[in-house]
Amino acid sequence: MSFKTICVYCGSSSKSKPVFQETAKQTGQVLANNQWGLVYGGARVGLMGIVADHVLQGGQDVIGVMPENLIEWELEHKGLTELIKVESMHERKMEMVARGDAFVILPGGLGTLDETFEVLTWKQLNLHDKPIIFVNVQGYWDHMIALIEHVVKEKFALESSSKLYQVVNSPKDIPEALKNAPRSLSEIKTKWM
Repeated sequence: MSFKTICVYCGSSSKSKPVFQETAKQTGQVLANNQWGLVYGGARVGLMGIVADHVLQGGQDVIGVMPENLIEWELEHKGLTELIKVESMHERKMEMVARGDAFVILPGGLGTLDETFEVLTWKQLNLHDKPIIFVNVQGYWDHMIALIEHVVKEKFALESSSKLYQVVNSPKDIPEALKNAPRSLSEIKTKWM
């Protein structure tokens, strides 16, 4: 499968550790070096702004998707290729999913968790079949991955749920993970029957 635009979910906090900021920078560079565009939440702050800046510096398109109320707070990135204004967070997430050929998840907060669990759930339901990659720098996502494993162990999800995503430890591993991303999923009826 060829990729044109990667959807990146990550934090908007500017108070994150330098290692996470460096991860965002490297992710932007990896996308640009592979001639992949970016679709993301449209902010100029935090890891979001860092990824966008480095994709733009690499000469690739960056599409931001932002609800009107966040634009009123002046959080939008002013230098994007395109900023799509939407009415709600629901519309924002749908637009980002529609425009992304794959999902890369960097460290982030509750918003990142919301977006992540939605694309995982949608993939489980066969609503999309796009790769999902966690960049687990310094074990940031260890607890969440353990939670998913716990859900499987307690029989609230199939064992195949662990195949919904891949985990890498560095942005430099993203291209290889995308190249080797598993595709077809089991039929949805097997979850309940």
